[in-house]
Amino acid sequence: MKMRRAVVAAVCAAVAMLTTSCGDDASGGGGGGGEPLISIVSKGFQHQFWQAVKQGAEEEAEARGARVTFVGPPTEADVEEQMNLLTNELAKSPDAIGFAALDSQAAAPLLEQAQSQDIPVVAFDSGVESDVPVTTVATDNRAAAAEAAEHLAEAVGGEGKVALVVHDQTSLSGKDRRDGFLEWMAENAPGITVLEPQYGGGDQMESANITRSIIQSNPDLAGIYAANEGSAIGVINGVRESGRDDIAVVGFDSGQAQIDAISSGEMTGAVTQDPVDMGRQLVDAALKALSGEELPERIDTAFHWYDRNNIEDPTIQAALYK
Repeated sequence: MKMRRAVVAAVCAAVAMLTTSCGDDASGGGGGGGEPLISIVSKGFQHQFWQAVKQGAEEEAEARGARVTFVGPPTEADVEEQMNLLTNELAKSPDAIGFAALDSQAAAPLLEQAQSQDIPVVAFDSGVESDVPVTTVATDNRAAAAEAAEHLAEAVGGEGKVALVVHDQTSLSGKDRRDGFLEWMAENAPGITVLEPQYGGGDQMESANITRSIIQSNPDLAGIYAANEGSAIGVINGVRESGRDDIAVVGFDSGQAQIDAISSGEMTGAVTQDPVDMGRQLVDAALKALSGEELPERIDTAFHWYDRNNIEDPTIQAALYK
């Protein structure tokens, strides 16, 4: 809680600086020459997921005669650094902003500043607790987490003890991927005991440490759900290092490490989003907002369950990233 207050205070100071420095022409647009500029602030760069979003955004921008910049903090735990990056992008007065929030509340003052500069904001991957974004481009994370829960329940035979390692409890994606899993288990798996969620910040090493600790404390553990790419890689490593090949692991997202683990049998399967399409939809929504088109409150991007049985399916292959 102290950390969140510190972040909010820093954001408010940043907004004051922006208001002072930008002046009346702050919304003059960064595109110039008729080429709209869309500044994209992601959650990070350490996962292949964000590189795939970047790829999709750049492809769509090139096809549509626009430009994008793409920045993100070193890790998905760096909320304050993400606020600094958003502040910096706002100071450049882009034509539109794409924003994937690490903290669904902390950025509210900066988003209001964007609105005051007439810069449309498109939320993506994770929504924010604000009515400033013109739309949110994201996976239905609750439904995707429920899909993961159903497959984990099947993998453990509908009984036993399962754990979950989540990337955070501040972003809406983190909350939804946790709650969608917990809700499905509570409603549909009476024989399964779900341990309290553990949070590893999406960091592979921290998630591996958490996994080893869970297994040591619960030798009868039957399965683990990991809620994003970094969490999943950490869980795979933690299970491997614990010498427990009898624990079912279900993940979220893609990346070479998860694909390899599924192929080898170390992982039961995972839910993948389509990050390239997410990047394309983000740019498309920003350009529509700039042209004055009405946008839906939410643009739902796809998700797919994949495992050894369907990983070669063309639909799945199109959504995987390495």
